[in-house]
Amino acid sequence: MTNISTIEEINYLTNFRKKLHQFPELSGDEKQTAQAVVDELKGCNPTTIITKLGGHGVAAIFKGPLKGETILFRAELDALPIQEVNTFEHTSQYPQISHKCGHDGHATILIGLARMLKLNPLLKGEVILLFQPAEENGNGAKAVLADERFKSIKPDFVFALHNVPDYDKGVVIVKNNSFTPSVTSLKITLKGKTSHAAEPENGINPDLALQEIIVAIKALADTNVDSETFTVVTTVYATLGSQDYGISADYAELHFTIRCWTATQLKKIKEVSSIIIQDISKKHQLKQTMDWIFEFDSNNNDDKAVDYIVKAAESNSFTVIEKQTPFKWGEDFGAFTQQYKGAMFAVGSGKETPALHNPDYDFPDEITPYGVQMFHSIIKLIHA
Repeated sequence: MTNISTIEEINYLTNFRKKLHQFPELSGDEKQTAQAVVDELKGCNPTTIITKLGGHGVAAIFKGPLKGETILFRAELDALPIQEVNTFEHTSQYPQISHKCGHDGHATILIGLARMLKLNPLLKGEVILLFQPAEENGNGAKAVLADERFKSIKPDFVFALHNVPDYDKGVVIVKNNSFTPSVTSLKITLKGKTSHAAEPENGINPDLALQEIIVAIKALADTNVDSETFTVVTTVYATLGSQDYGISADYAELHFTIRCWTATQLKKIKEVSSIIIQDISKKHQLKQTMDWIFEFDSNNNDDKAVDYIVKAAESNSFTVIEKQTPFKWGEDFGAFTQQYKGAMFAVGSGKETPALHNPDYDFPDEITPYGVQMFHSIIKLIHA
């Protein structure tokens, strides 16, 4: 990979990534991570640095002397509430918090791009490097877009990448249209009336309603990945009553995640789900609440943006894989691709690399140069 970066540069970026890995911060708490990013950016001579964007977000703006397209590249800052089991020197210093999605690596790739832009200043247009907070809970992209200071930035194209285990390191995975699904989580509470466990007829126990709702909501799933109505419904949590054997329960709580290829299908599922829950609750004389949380818009990849990605990969002789169906995980970059032309792509992080969100995952530093070069090549193609 010496044609992309020197050994010294790769080592520099690797050390920066490991520093981020050692001091992870959860969604909304990325203050020190953001400061580490700002400290690096200051040495890269951006035209402007915007801080506290949509929370702890950071945007570095590089401007060329001539008019041209504005291109935004996004990486994430936040980590996950997962206890790391790795024992290497750069292991997380914080209990129950670790970078298990590779956001430390994604942020490092943008720092690498900033360093390339310092050495190769833009001749025209603008490049915005956005270090986004709170991706994991689905709030960060929306908060950035709602920030008044972001509204002055009008990207012609937006791009992001994600590392993906189970693919050879450095391969570039692309897909037109939906790249990731629309995702939401549903929290349901059911409230009845307690009674003595010997006299359940004197109370209202949510147990039967809980069972009926699980069966009915799960029945909305469509497992055909080639169908526009593809829907994954996963029960992630359920509780009923308490461990008091003399009491017939009066309270139940139920959580699902629901994901569909398109926002239109997810909207239909939400409407049907609401009717099901209301009808079953009414039938069993229960009070209910429904909260739709952790919502992610689907990533709508623009054809022209995908074409730039493919050409960037080919110009570097990187292997390109065209994926036939979207990835199933949620990604809040969809909030950007719903508003602007753009695309997300994936970079293979190794067939032996543990799965994302696993306690033994660690971002493979060997793929950092691939990400940096992909982004830099996209700039050159658009500004050609």
